[in-house]
Amino acid sequence: MFKFITQKIIGSQNEREVKRLRPLVEKINSLEPALQAFSDSQLRAKTDEFKKRIAEKSKAYEQDFLDLEAQIKESTSHTEKDRLKGRLRISRNDLFSDILPEAFACVREVARRTVNMRPFDVQLIGGMVLHEGKISEMATGEGKTLVATLPAYLNALLGKGVHVVTVNDYLARRDREWMGPIYESLGLTIGVIQHDMFPDARRAAYGCDITYGTNNEFGFDYLRDNMVVSKEDMVQLPFFYAIVDE
Repeated sequence: MFKFITQKIIGSQNEREVKRLRPLVEKINSLEPALQAFSDSQLRAKTDEFKKRIAEKSKAYEQDFLDLEAQIKESTSHTEKDRLKGRLRISRNDLFSDILPEAFACVREVARRTVNMRPFDVQLIGGMVLHEGKISEMATGEGKTLVATLPAYLNALLGKGVHVVTVNDYLARRDREWMGPIYESLGLTIGVIQHDMFPDARRAAYGCDITYGTNNEFGFDYLRDNMVVSKEDMVQLPFFYAIVDE
C-alpha cells in the first residue's frame, strides 16, 4: 500500500526519468525549425563543429578519466568497481551534455532526409537513456535500430570509436546499410564485422567511427587480439562506448 501511495505522489522510477529528460526533448524540438532550413552541407559541417567543441572540453576531463580507469583496474572490490564506474559514467555524460540537444537534433533532421524516418520524442528519450549507459526497453517494431543512431553519433564525436552489437551477421550488415546514410551524410565512417572477414578487413572496420557487429565476433576478436605476438597484428582499438541492440 505504501509503495502504491508513493508512486501516486512522486511517480514510478520510469516516470521520473521521463520527467527529468523532458526539458532536453523540448530543447531538441525547439532546434528543429532552424535545422530544417540548413543545407545538407551545413548539417555535415555541424559534425566538425561538434568535434572541435568536444575535443576542447575533453581536455578538462581527460586526467579524471585516466585516474578513474586506473582505479577501476586496480580495485579488487566489486562494490568499489561499480561505484567508480558510476562516477566515470557521470563524468562522461557531463562531457557531452552541452552538445547533446544539437547533436540529437541534427541526427533527427538527417534521418528524415536520408532514410525517411524522423525519431519521435519517445525515441529521443530512448537515445538519451542509452547514452547515459542505462537500459532502454522497447518492443519489436518501436524503432530500436533508429534510436541507436542518436547516442552512437553523439559518442562517436570524440573519435574513440563506437560499437553497435547485434545478434547475428545478417542484422549487423542490414543495420549498417540501413542506418549508414545517416552517419555518412554527417561525415562519419561506418564499418561492419562479419564472420568470414580477414584480419586486414576487420582492422579497417574497427578503425571506423562506428562499427556494427555481433557479440560473438567482437568477443572472439578480443580473444584473438590477446594471443597475437605483435601489437601490429591486433585488429581492435581500445574500447570506449558500445550499444547492445538486443
